[in-house]
Amino acid sequence: MKNAFYAQSGGVTAVINSSACGVIETARKYPDKIGKVYAGQNGIIGALMENLIDTSLESDADIAALKHTPSGGFGSCRYKMKSLEANKAEYERLIEVFKAHDIGYFFYNGGGDSADTCLKVSQLSESMGYPIQAIHVPKTVDNDLPVTDNCPGFGSVAKYIAVSAMEASFDVASMAATSTKVFVLEVMGRHAGWIAAAGGLLDESIPVVILFPEVDFDEEKFLAKVDANVKKFGYCTIVVSEGTKWADGKFLAEQGTRDDFGHAQLGGAAPVVANLIKDALGYKFHWAVADYLQRAARHLASESDVEQAYALGEAAVELAMQGKNSVMPAIIRTSNNPYTWEIGMGELKDIANVEKMMPMEYISEDGFGITEECREYLQPLIEGEAYPPYKNGLPDYVVMKKEMVDRKLPTFDMDL
Repeated sequence: MKNAFYAQSGGVTAVINSSACGVIETARKYPDKIGKVYAGQNGIIGALMENLIDTSLESDADIAALKHTPSGGFGSCRYKMKSLEANKAEYERLIEVFKAHDIGYFFYNGGGDSADTCLKVSQLSESMGYPIQAIHVPKTVDNDLPVTDNCPGFGSVAKYIAVSAMEASFDVASMAATSTKVFVLEVMGRHAGWIAAAGGLLDESIPVVILFPEVDFDEEKFLAKVDANVKKFGYCTIVVSEGTKWADGKFLAEQGTRDDFGHAQLGGAAPVVANLIKDALGYKFHWAVADYLQRAARHLASESDVEQAYALGEAAVELAMQGKNSVMPAIIRTSNNPYTWEIGMGELKDIANVEKMMPMEYISEDGFGITEECREYLQPLIEGEAYPPYKNGLPDYVVMKKEMVDRKLPTFDMDL
C-alpha cells in the first residue's frame, strides 16, 4: 500500500476543486491500496518544499463541498519546472520527497506544462529505482489540451463570457440612443480563441464582433464591421481575446516586457480596441476585462463542466488502480444532440507540450464570428446549472483545514 500525492497547477478554475474531490473521494474507496492522499500546498512547490497537506484530516463533508467551491482548495502556483537537463535536482527532489513519505501515486491537475512534468517524473522515477504512477488530471480554461474533447474549466468560463456579453449587450442597447454605443469585453486566451468564441453563442439579433488570436487583426476591416453594426442596430458588442495580434505577430496589447515563462506581458487588448474605435469612428464606449472573474465564477458554472471535472478526477484514480502510468483520462464526445460523452485515455507523450488550437472551420468567413459547427461544439459545454448552496445571501464555499505532514528531509532551496 502506498500513499498518493495530489497537486493543483497553474491558473485555477471554477471546477478544479471538483476534480480534487473526485481524486480524494475515489482514493478513499481503496483503503487497501491507497493509504493517505497528501496535497501539495501551493501546487508542485508543496512537493519540492515538502509542504504536504494531510487530506485524511479533512472531513468527508468538507471534501464533498470542494465540488461546489471555486479556485484551488489546496493552493496552486505558476512554477514551470525546467527540463531534466537544465535542473535535474528538482526532479530528484520530488522523488526524494515521494520516497520519504511512501508516495506511489502522483496525480497532477493542470495543463500542458503539468502534463510534461508528470511525464518527466514518471520517467525519472523509473531510472532512480523508485517507480511512481504518474497520472495527469486535465484542467485549463484555455481548452487547448490535445486528446480530450474539452478541458474542465472551459465550459464554465464559456458560460460566464456568453452570459456577461449578453447582459452587457442588453445594457448598451438600452443606452445607445444617447450614450454608449460600443462595449468591449476582453477575455483570456493568449494563443487559442476558444473562450472568445463563446461570445458567438448569443442570439443573432445581438450584434457581436469577436477578435480571435487565430485571425490577424485587420484594423480597417474591423472598424468597418463595427460601424456597420452601430448603424444597423444602434450599438455593437466586441469580445476580444487577450492574444489578438497584428499581422506581424505582435500582440495588440504587448508592453515589450516578458514574464518568468518568457511570455510577452500584455497590458490589455480592450482599451487598445476601444480607443481605435473612438479615434476612427467617434463612438462613445465602455470596456471591461473579465480577468479572474471569468475563471472564479462558480456561481454560474456549467453543470456538464462540474460533472466532467469530477469524473476525470475519479477516472485518474481508477487508472492508477489498473496499473496505468504516464497517462491522462480524457473526455470523448459520442454525440452532439443529445450530448453524450464517455471517459477515454491518452498517453502523456502525446499530450505534453502540445497545444490544440481552435480549428479555422470554427471561425466565420469574415473572421469576426463562429460557424454553426463551432456552435454545435460549444453549446453542450455551457448547458445546465450547478448552483452552489447559499448562506446569508452569498455562496457557501468551503475552506480546507490544511493540516501539514511532518517534514522528514532537509530544507530545499528554491528561487521563487
